[in-house]
Amino acid sequence: MDASYLTVNISIARHPMAGLTISCSLPQRRRDASDDHDNTKRRPASADVESMNKTSKRPQTALQQHVAFFDRDEDGVIWPADVYNGFRELGFGVPFSLGSLLIPVFFSYPTRLGRSWVPDPLLRIWVADVHRARHGSDAGVYDLDGCFAAARFDRLFDRFDVDRAGGLTPADLAHLLSRDRCAADPAGWSFAFMEWWTTWLLLQRDGRVWKDDLRACYDGSLFWKISEERAKGDGWQKGYGVNDFLYSMWYSGTWKSWEAKTK
Repeated sequence: MDASYLTVNISIARHPMAGLTISCSLPQRRRDASDDHDNTKRRPASADVESMNKTSKRPQTALQQHVAFFDRDEDGVIWPADVYNGFRELGFGVPFSLGSLLIPVFFSYPTRLGRSWVPDPLLRIWVADVHRARHGSDAGVYDLDGCFAAARFDRLFDRFDVDRAGGLTPADLAHLLSRDRCAADPAGWSFAFMEWWTTWLLLQRDGRVWKDDLRACYDGSLFWKISEERAKGDGWQKGYGVNDFLYSMWYSGTWKSWEAKTK
């Protein structure tokens, strides 16, 4: 990051003949073109941490970009209907999309706390305060402000990608959930399970959630890509659905459809 420096000289005199001069350099951010243009909504680029956190006067964090796909009218508020419609656009069926309404049920109030102690009866989610909805027993890839922690993301694969294939299997994810559990945190355990289960259903290819796809999921760019792929007609070529389950169970007697296709 480019920075200019401001030098501050401080003189402290305890005696007319003796003095102490302290010189310190304080980093001062240099203004650039990104500080002067409007904060316009656009599809986020894939996982560049600096661009995720300093692209405009009011930069969006990675967590805000992650949920921006569901704020289609760009008013900073996600309604329960936005959540349902977003899941449908990503290819989830009606029952699963109805289940996604648990998201505003549980996460509306934490984002409301930036404005009021009174719960929102409409169960809206405020994008600006979505970092308040972070929960325990998660992977810690978002920091307390909702920014993307690249080192934590890389460490996630160092810890759980046991065969170094570049992707996480269901067994790897089960191990992750077990290791990241905090004591006396059943709510966090449940939320983490639902999040990773949904991620695997959406992203799996050959039984794994691949690193590049998961990183794009964290910054939200993947959701726009899936929407575009589905609009083209061929559809999103990854994920796991009811048809995969039924096909693999019928022909191979296993739920692992990627193994059934190789037999």
